[in-house]
Amino acid sequence: MRIHDDRPGGAGGYPDDRSYDAQARQPAGASATGAPTAKTQSLGAQKYNYYDDEDGYSDAEATSLVDRRDSALSEYYDELGPNRKPFGWNAGTDMGLLILRLAVGGIFLAHGAQKLFGVLGGPGPDRFAETLGDMGFHQNAVLALITGGTELGAGALLVLGLFTPLAGAGIVGLMASAIFVKLGAGFFAASGGFELEATLGALGLGLMFAGPGRVALDYGRAWFRRPVLFGFICLIIAAAAAAAVLILFHRP
Repeated sequence: MRIHDDRPGGAGGYPDDRSYDAQARQPAGASATGAPTAKTQSLGAQKYNYYDDEDGYSDAEATSLVDRRDSALSEYYDELGPNRKPFGWNAGTDMGLLILRLAVGGIFLAHGAQKLFGVLGGPGPDRFAETLGDMGFHQNAVLALITGGTELGAGALLVLGLFTPLAGAGIVGLMASAIFVKLGAGFFAASGGFELEATLGALGLGLMFAGPGRVALDYGRAWFRRPVLFGFICLIIAAAAAAAVLILFHRP
């Protein structure tokens, strides 16, 4: 009795093996007897060795999908071009920062001039000192000069783009003190709240970390090249200055 078939057609002598080998060698779409079968493998099924009873795509459809995908990718990369410029700092950023600096710096220049010199319809140092007294501050004359000088100096530095993080710290410190005094009045300016002070303080804080842009006297300096580090340093200075003013000059 033969238990092993050494002939080329035998795959170990087992009927199942010979049957599987015959099916593997037959053309796609034909049965072992040569008759067409009802179900065939698609290209994807043949490639990844699975049998899909209800394949969603015919071979032609699958090929066309691949072709369309490759064509779309090719068009996308053609639009980018071979020498695509990497994302980085640009002239639009410089222009935006310049506009912010001129706007915020101009506002504080005008307010500082009002408080120190009484120009532009301002109160001058004496009347501003009286206003500080009504807000609960003592040593009003000294504090009026400090406040007006800080506003004037910070505004001028922002316009020039010089020592920008320090100028931003001056603005943030002043606005933090003003917000503290107005907390009881709420947020909105219509009810006497700190809406304007919060807005100006946020702008100063943003410039403190973003820097002045390249259209500035700070361009190339250490704090220009490391804006985050110097921004945090100046933020600590602003917080310390605001706390010192409130502790030394404000009555509860």
